[in-house]
Amino acid sequence: MTKKRLWGLSLLLSILALLIEAVVAYVVAVVHGFTQEPPSLGGGSVMFVFFLPVVAVFGTAVAGVVSVVLVLPTVRLSAVLGRRFGGREAWWWVPAVAAAVSLVLVVALSGGSGPVGIAVAWPLTTAALTVPALLWRSRRERIFGPVLLWGLVSVVLTAVLGGAGLATGIIPEYRPPAVASAELVGRWSDGLGGTLTFTADGRVSAVDVGAEDDDDDGGDDSDSEPDACTGQGTWSYEAGEDTRSQVLTIDIPPCTFGYWNIGGREGRPTLYQYVGDPDSGDLYELTKTSGGP
Repeated sequence: MTKKRLWGLSLLLSILALLIEAVVAYVVAVVHGFTQEPPSLGGGSVMFVFFLPVVAVFGTAVAGVVSVVLVLPTVRLSAVLGRRFGGREAWWWVPAVAAAVSLVLVVALSGGSGPVGIAVAWPLTTAALTVPALLWRSRRERIFGPVLLWGLVSVVLTAVLGGAGLATGIIPEYRPPAVASAELVGRWSDGLGGTLTFTADGRVSAVDVGAEDDDDDGGDDSDSEPDACTGQGTWSYEAGEDTRSQVLTIDIPPCTFGYWNIGGREGRPTLYQYVGDPDSGDLYELTKTSGGP
């Protein structure tokens, strides 16, 4: 008769599996971030390493809660259903129960994301729940070491494949469109009444640029974000070594900002600045509405 593993060891194994899945998901998210606009400034990775001990403790606690609240009930329910309908416990009941639990969880937490979002999240959540549940019910001895080893291999392999995909172009890395000075001439709008109008002789006029930031702050904190700007000044454009280093410089005395990044896609470039922490992903963005070639 196979000896049952202690409950504490099963819990530890489940936590390990969930942590490995979380790290793999983080690596995938980082790789995916390189395909999205605007380009990341890379500060998030540094901060993540700096806070790694805190993140590890918090992640372990969350994994423990998920193990008790979701993984253990999945294991117990699959065992009950296996004995009820098959006369014995069977491993294939685990993914079936995990799929049912995941569907309820995804629908409850979908927040109106729609059928497409649910269709994507459901199999991912099912897989994430199935793996620790299968490990929990496994009665193999000395399984912790192999799980840790193969978990590390999966993390490294995901990172290597992601990096290779970006380097070879198999995974298309986002790059801003190349623009010329003539393409910047014309009016650019934030869609809320703020505009920048560039002329070919190097002059620029601003009307309520940054007003969106003032509305978000309630107009009380003048130091947290740039004030809305209205005025006239000059502008210049530097192409840089590549499209990532393109910089548009604006000099309007009332304005508290001067440098704008080039974003968007070919045929629809945008001008943007990060609002607050660049890693937050919040942007103040302008799109071209008239003028120019």
